[in-house]
Amino acid sequence: MMIPARDNMPPPDLVRIRCALLSTFDKRGLVPFATALYGWGISLVSSGGTARHLRKAGLAVHDVSSVTNSPELLGGRVKTLHPNVHGGILYRRGDPQDEADLSSLGIQAIDMVVVNLYPFGLAAAQDDVTDATAAENIDIGGPAMARAAAKNFAYVAAVSSPADYDAVLSELNSNGGALTLETRRGLALVTFARTGAYDRRITRYLAGTREPLPRTYDMHVPLGQVLRYGENPHQAAAFYGDLDAACEQLHGKALSYNNLADADAALALIAEFRHAPPTVAILKHTNPCGVASADSLEEAYAGAFATDTMSPFGGIVVMNRPCTLAAAEAISRIFTEIIIAPAFEADALTFLKKKKHRRLLRAAGMPRQPWEARHVLGGVLCQERDAPLGKSLADPLQCATRRKPTAAEMRDLDFAWRVTKHVKSNAIVYAKAQRTLGIGAGQMSRIDASEIAVRKARKSGLDLTGSVVASDAFFPFADGLLAAIESGARAAVQPGGSVRDEEVIAAANEHDIAMVFTGRRHFRH
Repeated sequence: MMIPARDNMPPPDLVRIRCALLSTFDKRGLVPFATALYGWGISLVSSGGTARHLRKAGLAVHDVSSVTNSPELLGGRVKTLHPNVHGGILYRRGDPQDEADLSSLGIQAIDMVVVNLYPFGLAAAQDDVTDATAAENIDIGGPAMARAAAKNFAYVAAVSSPADYDAVLSELNSNGGALTLETRRGLALVTFARTGAYDRRITRYLAGTREPLPRTYDMHVPLGQVLRYGENPHQAAAFYGDLDAACEQLHGKALSYNNLADADAALALIAEFRHAPPTVAILKHTNPCGVASADSLEEAYAGAFATDTMSPFGGIVVMNRPCTLAAAEAISRIFTEIIIAPAFEADALTFLKKKKHRRLLRAAGMPRQPWEARHVLGGVLCQERDAPLGKSLADPLQCATRRKPTAAEMRDLDFAWRVTKHVKSNAIVYAKAQRTLGIGAGQMSRIDASEIAVRKARKSGLDLTGSVVASDAFFPFADGLLAAIESGARAAVQPGGSVRDEEVIAAANEHDIAMVFTGRRHFRH
Protein backbone atom coordinates (compact mmCIF):
# COMPACT_ATOMS: atom_id res chain seq x y z
CA MET A 1 0.00 0.00 0.00
CA MET A 2 1.47 3.35 -0.98
CA ILE A 3 1.32 6.60 0.97
CA PRO A 4 -1.10 8.98 -0.76
CA ALA A 5 -0.31 12.64 -1.38
CA ARG A 6 -1.96 14.99 1.10
CA ASP A 7 -3.41 16.99 -1.77
CA ASN A 8 -3.06 17.27 -5.52
CA MET A 9 -2.33 20.98 -5.69
CA PRO A 10 0.24 21.67 -8.44
CA PRO A 11 3.54 23.05 -7.11
CA PRO A 12 4.53 26.60 -8.00
CA ASP A 13 6.64 27.06 -11.11
CA LEU A 14 8.86 29.74 -9.60
CA VAL A 15 10.16 29.55 -6.02
CA ARG A 16 12.02 32.54 -4.60
CA ILE A 17 15.09 31.37 -2.69
CA ARG A 18 15.29 33.11 0.69
CA CYS A 19 17.33 30.72 2.84
CA ALA A 20 20.09 28.31 1.80
CA LEU A 21 21.77 25.67 3.97
CA LEU A 22 25.36 24.93 2.91
CA SER A 23 27.35 21.95 4.16
CA THR A 24 30.08 20.74 1.77
CA PHE A 25 33.19 18.61 1.89
CA ASP A 26 34.32 19.76 -1.56
CA LYS A 27 34.80 23.52 -1.24
CA ARG A 28 35.62 24.19 -4.92
CA GLY A 29 33.65 27.18 -6.19
CA LEU A 30 31.75 27.47 -2.91
CA VAL A 31 32.79 31.02 -1.99
CA PRO A 32 31.81 32.61 -5.36
CA PHE A 33 28.55 30.63 -5.32
CA ALA A 34 27.69 31.63 -1.73
CA THR A 35 28.71 35.23 -2.44
CA ALA A 36 26.26 35.35 -5.35
CA LEU A 37 23.51 33.85 -3.18
CA TYR A 38 24.21 36.45 -0.51
CA GLY A 39 24.01 39.15 -3.16
CA TRP A 40 20.43 38.05 -3.84
CA GLY A 41 19.61 38.62 -0.19
CA ILE A 42 19.57 34.87 0.54
CA SER A 43 20.23 34.00 4.18
CA LEU A 44 23.13 31.54 4.56
CA VAL A 45 23.05 28.78 7.18
CA SER A 46 26.07 26.53 7.59
CA SER A 47 28.00 24.30 9.97
CA GLY A 48 31.49 23.29 10.98
CA GLY A 49 34.25 23.67 8.41
CA THR A 50 31.89 25.04 5.77
CA ALA A 51 30.82 27.92 8.04
CA ARG A 52 34.45 28.70 8.90
CA HIS A 53 35.39 28.64 5.20
CA LEU A 54 32.63 31.11 4.30
CA ARG A 55 33.33 33.43 7.23
CA LYS A 56 36.99 33.53 6.28
CA ALA A 57 35.84 34.86 2.89
CA GLY A 58 33.93 37.64 4.67
CA LEU A 59 30.40 36.24 4.36
CA ALA A 60 27.79 36.51 7.11
CA VAL A 61 26.74 32.99 8.03
CA HIS A 62 24.30 31.64 10.63
CA ASP A 63 25.47 28.52 12.45
CA VAL A 64 23.32 25.40 12.18
CA SER A 65 23.51 25.25 15.99
CA SER A 66 21.54 28.51 16.12
CA VAL A 67 18.82 26.77 14.07
CA THR A 68 18.82 23.55 16.08
CA ASN A 69 19.53 25.17 19.46
CA SER A 70 21.89 22.25 19.98
CA PRO A 71 25.70 21.99 19.83
CA GLU A 72 27.49 19.62 17.46
CA LEU A 73 27.85 16.16 19.01
CA LEU A 74 30.23 13.20 18.75
CA GLY A 75 33.09 15.17 17.26
CA GLY A 76 30.91 16.56 14.46
CA ARG A 77 29.13 13.30 13.59
CA VAL A 78 25.82 14.88 14.58
CA LYS A 79 25.23 18.44 13.39
CA THR A 80 22.25 18.61 11.05
CA LEU A 81 20.21 15.56 12.07
CA HIS A 82 17.55 17.60 13.79
CA PRO A 83 13.81 18.37 13.30
CA ASN A 84 14.53 22.10 12.94
CA VAL A 85 16.73 21.33 9.91
CA HIS A 86 14.70 18.60 8.26
CA GLY A 87 11.42 20.27 9.11
CA GLY A 88 12.60 23.40 7.32
CA ILE A 89 13.63 21.36 4.27
CA LEU A 90 10.58 19.08 4.05
CA TYR A 91 7.95 21.71 4.75
CA ARG A 92 5.15 21.83 2.13
CA ARG A 93 4.40 25.49 1.47
CA GLY A 94 0.74 26.34 1.91
CA ASP A 95 -0.15 23.06 3.65
CA PRO A 96 -2.19 24.00 6.76
CA GLN A 97 -0.77 21.28 9.00
CA ASP A 98 2.83 21.94 7.91
CA GLU A 99 2.32 25.68 8.40
CA ALA A 100 1.00 25.05 11.91
CA ASP A 101 3.89 22.73 12.80
CA LEU A 102 6.54 25.20 11.69
CA SER A 103 4.79 28.09 13.40
CA SER A 104 4.38 26.30 16.74
CA LEU A 105 8.03 25.20 16.82
CA GLY A 106 9.52 28.36 15.30
CA ILE A 107 11.16 26.47 12.44
CA GLN A 108 12.52 28.49 9.51
CA ALA A 109 11.86 27.34 5.95
CA ILE A 110 14.94 26.25 3.97
CA ASP A 111 14.59 26.80 0.21
CA MET A 112 17.96 25.47 -0.99
CA VAL A 113 20.30 22.76 0.31
CA VAL A 114 23.88 22.89 -0.95
CA VAL A 115 25.52 19.61 0.05
CA ASN A 116 28.26 17.35 -1.23
CA LEU A 117 29.45 14.24 0.54
CA TYR A 118 32.48 12.85 2.32
CA PRO A 119 34.83 11.20 -0.21
CA PHE A 120 34.04 7.61 0.66
CA GLY A 121 35.06 6.30 -2.77
CA LEU A 122 38.50 7.93 -2.53
CA ALA A 123 39.05 6.62 0.99
CA ALA A 124 37.91 3.08 0.16
CA ALA A 125 40.21 2.95 -2.89
CA GLN A 126 43.38 3.37 -0.80
CA ASP A 127 45.49 0.21 -0.58
CA ASP A 128 45.89 0.54 3.19
CA VAL A 129 42.29 1.45 4.01
CA THR A 130 40.86 -0.05 7.19
CA ASP A 131 37.21 -0.59 8.05
CA ALA A 132 37.50 2.17 10.66
CA THR A 133 38.75 4.69 8.09
CA ALA A 134 36.16 3.61 5.54
CA ALA A 135 33.36 3.92 8.10
CA GLU A 136 34.50 7.39 9.16
CA ASN A 137 34.18 8.52 5.55
CA ILE A 138 30.56 7.39 5.28
CA ASP A 139 28.46 10.54 5.22
CA ILE A 140 25.14 10.40 7.08
CA GLY A 141 23.86 13.94 7.53
CA GLY A 142 24.79 15.02 3.99
CA PRO A 143 22.79 12.35 2.13
CA ALA A 144 19.88 12.84 4.56
CA MET A 145 19.67 16.57 3.80
CA ALA A 146 20.27 16.12 0.07
CA ARG A 147 17.56 13.46 -0.22
CA ALA A 148 15.13 15.51 1.89
CA ALA A 149 15.63 18.51 -0.41
CA ALA A 150 15.31 16.33 -3.52
CA LYS A 151 12.12 14.72 -2.15
CA ASN A 152 10.63 18.17 -1.65
CA PHE A 153 11.68 19.48 -5.08
CA ALA A 154 8.23 21.03 -5.42
CA TYR A 155 9.53 23.81 -3.15
CA VAL A 156 13.25 23.21 -2.49
CA ALA A 157 16.40 23.16 -4.64
CA ALA A 158 18.88 20.32 -3.97
CA VAL A 159 22.34 21.41 -5.15
CA SER A 160 24.58 18.35 -4.73
CA SER A 161 27.76 19.17 -6.64
CA PRO A 162 29.96 22.17 -7.56
CA ALA A 163 29.15 21.19 -11.15
CA ASP A 164 25.61 22.54 -10.55
CA TYR A 165 26.63 26.01 -9.34
CA ASP A 166 26.89 27.88 -12.64
CA ALA A 167 23.53 26.67 -13.97
CA VAL A 168 21.78 27.52 -10.70
CA LEU A 169 23.26 31.04 -10.60
CA SER A 170 22.38 31.59 -14.25
CA GLU A 171 18.73 30.81 -13.54
CA LEU A 172 18.63 32.89 -10.36
CA ASN A 173 19.93 35.80 -12.41
CA SER A 174 17.33 35.21 -15.12
CA ASN A 175 14.42 34.87 -12.69
CA GLY A 176 15.20 37.52 -10.07
CA GLY A 177 16.43 35.08 -7.40
CA ALA A 178 13.92 32.32 -8.18
CA LEU A 179 14.23 28.80 -9.63
CA THR A 180 11.74 27.05 -11.90
CA LEU A 181 10.06 23.74 -11.16
CA GLU A 182 11.86 22.19 -14.12
CA THR A 183 15.23 23.14 -12.62
CA ARG A 184 14.28 21.97 -9.13
CA ARG A 185 13.07 18.67 -10.54
CA GLY A 186 16.29 18.26 -12.58
CA LEU A 187 18.41 18.98 -9.49
CA ALA A 188 16.43 16.35 -7.59
CA LEU A 189 17.10 13.82 -10.33
CA VAL A 190 20.89 14.26 -10.25
CA THR A 191 20.89 14.37 -6.45
CA PHE A 192 19.16 10.99 -6.13
CA ALA A 193 21.55 9.61 -8.78
CA ARG A 194 24.54 10.84 -6.76
CA THR A 195 23.32 9.62 -3.38
CA GLY A 196 22.33 6.29 -4.95
CA ALA A 197 25.81 5.90 -6.44
CA TYR A 198 27.31 6.81 -3.08
CA ASP A 199 25.35 4.06 -1.33
CA ARG A 200 26.35 1.57 -4.02
CA ARG A 201 30.05 2.35 -3.46
CA ILE A 202 29.60 1.63 0.24
CA THR A 203 27.74 -1.59 -0.53
CA ARG A 204 30.49 -2.74 -2.91
CA TYR A 205 33.15 -2.01 -0.31
CA LEU A 206 31.39 -3.97 2.43
CA ALA A 207 30.61 -6.87 0.09
CA GLY A 208 34.09 -6.86 -1.42
CA THR A 209 35.80 -7.31 1.93
CA ARG A 210 33.85 -10.49 2.57
CA GLU A 211 32.72 -12.07 -0.69
CA PRO A 212 34.53 -13.15 -3.88
CA LEU A 213 31.51 -12.08 -5.95
CA PRO A 214 29.02 -9.33 -5.08
CA ARG A 215 25.81 -10.62 -3.53
CA THR A 216 23.88 -8.12 -5.66
CA TYR A 217 25.04 -7.07 -9.11
CA ASP A 218 24.68 -3.31 -9.15
CA MET A 219 26.51 -0.89 -11.42
CA HIS A 220 25.72 2.80 -11.60
CA VAL A 221 27.33 4.44 -14.63
CA PRO A 222 26.40 7.93 -15.83
CA LEU A 223 25.43 8.61 -19.43
CA GLY A 224 28.60 9.57 -21.29
CA GLN A 225 27.24 10.24 -24.76
CA VAL A 226 24.34 9.30 -26.99
CA LEU A 227 25.54 7.47 -30.10
CA ARG A 228 24.11 7.79 -33.60
CA TYR A 229 22.94 4.17 -33.41
CA GLY A 230 23.96 0.73 -32.18
CA GLU A 231 25.36 -2.22 -34.08
CA ASN A 232 22.81 -1.44 -36.79
CA PRO A 233 21.09 1.81 -37.80
CA HIS A 234 17.69 0.73 -36.46
CA GLN A 235 19.06 0.27 -32.91
CA ALA A 236 19.29 3.18 -30.47
CA ALA A 237 22.52 3.26 -28.43
CA ALA A 238 24.53 5.22 -25.90
CA PHE A 239 27.86 5.00 -24.07
CA TYR A 240 27.75 5.06 -20.27
CA GLY A 241 30.88 5.94 -18.34
CA ASP A 242 33.92 8.19 -18.66
CA LEU A 243 35.47 7.59 -22.07
CA ASP A 244 38.26 10.11 -21.42
CA ALA A 245 39.56 7.92 -18.60
CA ALA A 246 40.44 5.25 -21.20
CA CYS A 247 41.39 7.28 -24.26
CA GLU A 248 41.43 10.82 -25.59
CA GLN A 249 40.13 11.43 -29.09
CA LEU A 250 42.54 13.73 -30.90
CA HIS A 251 40.91 13.82 -34.32
CA GLY A 252 38.10 12.53 -36.51
CA LYS A 253 34.40 11.80 -36.41
CA ALA A 254 32.60 10.84 -33.22
CA LEU A 255 33.09 7.21 -32.23
CA SER A 256 30.24 4.82 -33.03
CA TYR A 257 28.95 1.83 -31.05
CA ASN A 258 31.03 -0.56 -33.15
CA ASN A 259 34.08 1.71 -32.96
CA LEU A 260 33.92 1.65 -29.17
CA ALA A 261 33.59 -2.14 -29.07
CA ASP A 262 36.59 -2.49 -31.40
CA ALA A 263 38.64 0.04 -29.42
CA ASP A 264 37.97 -1.86 -26.20
CA ALA A 265 39.15 -5.11 -27.82
CA ALA A 266 42.22 -3.36 -29.25
CA LEU A 267 43.28 -1.89 -25.91
CA ALA A 268 42.77 -5.22 -24.15
CA LEU A 269 44.94 -7.01 -26.74
CA ILE A 270 47.79 -4.50 -26.74
CA ALA A 271 47.91 -4.68 -22.92
CA GLU A 272 49.33 -8.19 -23.37
CA PHE A 273 52.37 -6.61 -25.05
CA ARG A 274 53.11 -3.81 -22.57
CA HIS A 275 56.53 -5.36 -21.84
CA ALA A 276 57.24 -6.35 -25.47
CA PRO A 277 59.30 -4.66 -28.21
CA PRO A 278 57.40 -2.36 -30.62
CA THR A 279 54.14 -4.20 -31.35
CA VAL A 280 51.25 -3.47 -33.67
CA ALA A 281 47.89 -5.21 -33.89
CA ILE A 282 45.23 -4.82 -36.58
CA LEU A 283 41.67 -5.69 -35.59
CA LYS A 284 38.37 -6.07 -37.39
CA HIS A 285 35.06 -6.73 -35.63
CA THR A 286 36.94 -7.14 -32.29
CA ASN A 287 39.11 -9.96 -33.71
CA PRO A 288 42.81 -9.53 -34.45
CA CYS A 289 43.59 -10.13 -38.12
CA GLY A 290 47.32 -9.57 -37.68
CA VAL A 291 49.80 -8.92 -34.85
CA ALA A 292 53.57 -8.51 -34.92
CA SER A 293 56.49 -7.37 -32.76
CA ALA A 294 59.65 -5.98 -34.37
CA ASP A 295 62.46 -3.47 -33.95
CA SER A 296 60.24 -0.59 -35.09
CA LEU A 297 56.54 0.13 -35.34
CA GLU A 298 56.61 0.33 -39.14
CA GLU A 299 58.23 -3.12 -39.32
CA ALA A 300 55.70 -4.44 -36.83
CA TYR A 301 52.85 -3.00 -38.88
CA ALA A 302 54.22 -4.61 -42.05
CA GLY A 303 54.35 -7.98 -40.29
CA ALA A 304 50.83 -7.64 -38.90
CA PHE A 305 49.41 -6.50 -42.25
CA ALA A 306 51.07 -9.38 -44.13
CA THR A 307 49.06 -11.90 -42.09
CA ASP A 308 45.88 -10.91 -43.90
CA THR A 309 46.11 -8.22 -46.57
CA MET A 310 42.34 -8.02 -47.20
CA SER A 311 40.69 -7.80 -43.78
CA PRO A 312 42.54 -4.71 -42.43
CA PHE A 313 40.66 -2.35 -44.78
CA GLY A 314 38.47 -0.18 -42.54
CA GLY A 315 39.92 -1.79 -39.41
CA ILE A 316 41.62 -0.58 -36.25
CA VAL A 317 45.36 -0.32 -35.66
CA VAL A 318 46.73 -0.25 -32.12
CA MET A 319 50.36 -0.03 -30.99
CA ASN A 320 52.31 -0.16 -27.74
CA ARG A 321 54.66 2.74 -28.53
CA PRO A 322 54.16 6.40 -29.52
CA CYS A 323 53.18 6.54 -33.19
CA THR A 324 56.02 7.70 -35.44
CA LEU A 325 55.78 9.37 -38.83
CA ALA A 326 57.16 6.24 -40.51
CA ALA A 327 54.48 4.10 -38.85
CA ALA A 328 51.78 6.64 -39.74
CA GLU A 329 52.83 6.64 -43.41
CA ALA A 330 52.79 2.83 -43.52
CA ILE A 331 49.34 2.63 -41.96
CA SER A 332 47.96 5.28 -44.31
CA ARG A 333 48.52 3.17 -47.40
CA ILE A 334 45.04 1.73 -46.87
CA PHE A 335 41.89 3.12 -45.27
CA THR A 336 42.06 2.65 -41.50
CA GLU A 337 39.08 3.58 -39.33
CA ILE A 338 40.89 4.16 -36.02
CA ILE A 339 44.51 4.43 -34.92
CA ILE A 340 45.27 4.01 -31.21
CA ALA A 341 48.63 4.74 -29.59
CA PRO A 342 49.91 5.82 -26.16
CA ALA A 343 51.05 9.04 -27.87
CA PHE A 344 51.60 10.52 -31.33
CA GLU A 345 54.80 12.27 -32.35
CA ALA A 346 54.07 15.79 -33.61
CA ASP A 347 54.87 15.13 -37.27
CA ALA A 348 52.91 11.87 -37.22
CA LEU A 349 49.87 13.63 -35.78
CA THR A 350 50.05 16.40 -38.38
CA PHE A 351 50.30 13.82 -41.16
CA LEU A 352 47.43 11.66 -39.87
CA LYS A 353 45.10 14.63 -39.40
CA LYS A 354 45.10 15.20 -43.14
CA LYS A 355 42.39 12.54 -43.34
CA LYS A 356 39.33 14.39 -42.06
CA HIS A 357 37.28 11.50 -40.73
CA ARG A 358 39.98 9.13 -39.44
CA ARG A 359 39.74 8.73 -35.67
CA LEU A 360 42.94 9.13 -33.67
CA LEU A 361 42.90 7.98 -30.06
CA ARG A 362 45.56 8.51 -27.43
CA ALA A 363 45.34 5.62 -24.98
CA ALA A 364 45.26 6.77 -21.38
CA GLY A 365 45.50 3.31 -19.85
CA MET A 366 42.72 0.81 -19.49
CA PRO A 367 40.54 1.47 -16.46
CA ARG A 368 38.49 -1.67 -16.03
CA GLN A 369 36.03 -2.94 -13.49
CA PRO A 370 37.34 -6.12 -11.84
CA TRP A 371 34.24 -7.85 -13.21
CA GLU A 372 32.64 -7.99 -16.62
CA ALA A 373 28.98 -8.60 -17.30
CA ARG A 374 26.71 -9.80 -20.07
CA HIS A 375 22.92 -9.65 -20.14
CA VAL A 376 21.30 -13.03 -20.81
CA LEU A 377 17.89 -14.60 -20.22
CA GLY A 378 16.58 -11.55 -18.39
CA GLY A 379 19.49 -11.61 -15.95
CA VAL A 380 23.19 -10.85 -15.84
CA LEU A 381 26.21 -13.13 -16.14
CA CYS A 382 29.10 -11.69 -14.14
CA GLN A 383 32.68 -12.93 -14.11
CA GLU A 384 36.15 -11.87 -13.09
CA ARG A 385 38.03 -10.33 -16.01
CA ASP A 386 40.62 -12.41 -17.84
CA ALA A 387 43.53 -10.16 -16.86
CA PRO A 388 46.56 -9.50 -19.12
CA LEU A 389 49.31 -12.09 -18.85
CA GLY A 390 52.56 -11.33 -17.04
CA LYS A 391 55.98 -10.97 -18.60
CA SER A 392 56.39 -14.70 -19.12
CA LEU A 393 54.40 -17.91 -19.50
CA ALA A 394 56.94 -19.82 -17.40
CA ASP A 395 54.42 -20.47 -14.62
CA PRO A 396 52.39 -22.72 -14.73
CA LEU A 397 53.79 -23.85 -18.12
CA GLN A 398 54.41 -27.59 -18.51
CA CYS A 399 56.17 -29.28 -21.39
CA ALA A 400 54.07 -32.37 -22.16
CA THR A 401 56.30 -33.88 -24.89
CA ARG A 402 59.73 -35.45 -25.11
CA ARG A 403 61.07 -32.60 -27.18
CA LYS A 404 61.19 -29.27 -25.42
CA PRO A 405 60.68 -26.03 -27.37
CA THR A 406 63.79 -24.21 -28.51
CA ALA A 407 64.34 -20.69 -27.17
CA ALA A 408 63.01 -19.22 -30.43
CA GLU A 409 59.99 -21.51 -30.39
CA MET A 410 59.32 -20.58 -26.77
CA ARG A 411 59.28 -16.88 -27.63
CA ASP A 412 56.86 -17.57 -30.47
CA LEU A 413 54.65 -19.77 -28.29
CA ASP A 414 54.46 -16.94 -25.76
CA PHE A 415 53.59 -14.48 -28.52
CA ALA A 416 50.96 -16.74 -30.13
CA TRP A 417 49.33 -17.49 -26.79
CA ARG A 418 48.89 -13.78 -26.03
CA VAL A 419 47.21 -13.24 -29.41
CA THR A 420 45.01 -16.34 -29.14
CA LYS A 421 43.66 -15.07 -25.82
CA HIS A 422 41.93 -12.27 -27.79
CA VAL A 423 40.59 -14.30 -30.72
CA LYS A 424 36.96 -15.47 -30.57
CA SER A 425 36.55 -19.20 -29.88
CA ASN A 426 37.21 -21.60 -31.37
CA ALA A 427 40.58 -19.91 -31.95
CA ILE A 428 43.75 -21.07 -33.68
CA VAL A 429 46.81 -18.87 -34.25
CA TYR A 430 49.94 -19.73 -36.23
CA ALA A 431 53.01 -17.58 -35.57
CA LYS A 432 56.71 -17.40 -36.28
CA ALA A 433 59.42 -14.84 -35.56
CA GLN A 434 57.08 -12.78 -33.34
CA ARG A 435 54.36 -12.28 -35.93
CA THR A 436 51.12 -13.99 -36.78
CA LEU A 437 50.97 -16.05 -39.98
CA GLY A 438 47.38 -17.24 -39.85
CA ILE A 439 44.40 -16.68 -37.54
CA GLY A 440 41.22 -18.75 -37.42
CA ALA A 441 38.44 -17.25 -35.30
CA GLY A 442 34.92 -17.94 -34.11
CA GLN A 443 34.43 -21.40 -35.57
CA MET A 444 32.23 -24.21 -34.32
CA SER A 445 35.06 -26.71 -34.87
CA ARG A 446 38.72 -26.37 -33.93
CA ILE A 447 39.58 -28.13 -37.22
CA ASP A 448 37.62 -25.47 -39.10
CA ALA A 449 39.47 -22.71 -37.24
CA SER A 450 42.81 -24.30 -38.15
CA GLU A 451 41.81 -24.72 -41.80
CA ILE A 452 40.81 -21.05 -42.01
CA ALA A 453 44.09 -19.95 -40.41
CA VAL A 454 46.06 -22.08 -42.87
CA ARG A 455 44.04 -20.86 -45.84
CA LYS A 456 44.57 -17.22 -44.87
CA ALA A 457 48.31 -17.77 -44.47
CA ARG A 458 48.62 -19.40 -47.86
CA LYS A 459 46.44 -16.74 -49.46
CA SER A 460 48.89 -14.15 -48.14
CA GLY A 461 51.83 -16.18 -49.46
CA LEU A 462 53.15 -17.08 -46.00
CA ASP A 463 55.00 -20.33 -45.28
CA LEU A 464 53.93 -22.10 -42.09
CA THR A 465 56.97 -24.37 -42.04
CA GLY A 466 58.65 -24.13 -38.64
CA SER A 467 55.78 -22.14 -37.14
CA VAL A 468 54.13 -22.59 -33.77
CA VAL A 469 50.41 -23.06 -33.24
CA ALA A 470 48.29 -21.91 -30.32
CA SER A 471 44.82 -23.14 -29.42
CA ASP A 472 42.66 -21.25 -26.91
CA ALA A 473 41.32 -24.53 -25.48
CA PHE A 474 42.57 -28.11 -25.48
CA PHE A 475 42.70 -30.25 -28.61
CA PRO A 476 39.84 -32.69 -27.92
CA PHE A 477 41.29 -35.16 -30.42
CA ALA A 478 44.67 -35.68 -32.01
CA ASP A 479 43.27 -34.70 -35.44
CA GLY A 480 43.48 -30.98 -34.64
CA LEU A 481 47.16 -31.19 -33.78
CA LEU A 482 47.87 -33.46 -36.74
CA ALA A 483 46.28 -30.88 -39.07
CA ALA A 484 48.61 -28.23 -37.62
CA ILE A 485 51.63 -30.51 -38.01
CA GLU A 486 50.69 -31.24 -41.61
CA SER A 487 50.58 -27.48 -42.23
CA GLY A 488 54.15 -27.04 -40.95
CA ALA A 489 53.86 -26.32 -37.22
CA ARG A 490 56.79 -27.55 -35.10
CA ALA A 491 55.55 -26.54 -31.65
CA ALA A 492 52.18 -26.08 -29.99
CA VAL A 493 50.73 -24.38 -26.94
CA GLN A 494 47.37 -25.32 -25.48
CA PRO A 495 45.75 -25.47 -22.03
CA GLY A 496 45.70 -29.27 -21.75
CA GLY A 497 43.05 -31.00 -19.68
CA SER A 498 41.34 -33.19 -22.28
CA VAL A 499 40.49 -36.80 -21.43
CA ARG A 500 42.46 -37.58 -24.61
CA ASP A 501 45.56 -35.61 -23.66
CA GLU A 502 47.67 -38.78 -23.78
CA GLU A 503 46.52 -39.48 -27.34
CA VAL A 504 47.38 -35.91 -28.40
CA ILE A 505 50.76 -36.06 -26.63
CA ALA A 506 51.54 -39.38 -28.35
CA ALA A 507 50.80 -37.83 -31.75
CA ALA A 508 53.11 -34.92 -30.95
CA ASN A 509 55.91 -37.25 -29.84
CA GLU A 510 55.49 -39.39 -32.95
CA HIS A 511 56.12 -36.31 -35.13
CA ASP A 512 58.84 -34.84 -32.86
CA ILE A 513 56.66 -31.84 -32.00
CA ALA A 514 57.21 -29.79 -28.85
CA MET A 515 53.98 -29.12 -26.98
CA VAL A 516 53.42 -27.13 -23.81
CA PHE A 517 50.39 -26.96 -21.55
CA THR A 518 49.48 -23.70 -19.86
CA GLY A 519 46.92 -25.17 -17.48
CA ARG A 520 44.60 -22.29 -18.37
CA ARG A 521 42.20 -21.82 -21.25
CA HIS A 522 40.99 -18.55 -22.75
CA PHE A 523 37.51 -19.04 -24.23
CA ARG A 524 35.98 -15.93 -25.79
CA HIS A 525 32.34 -16.59 -26.61
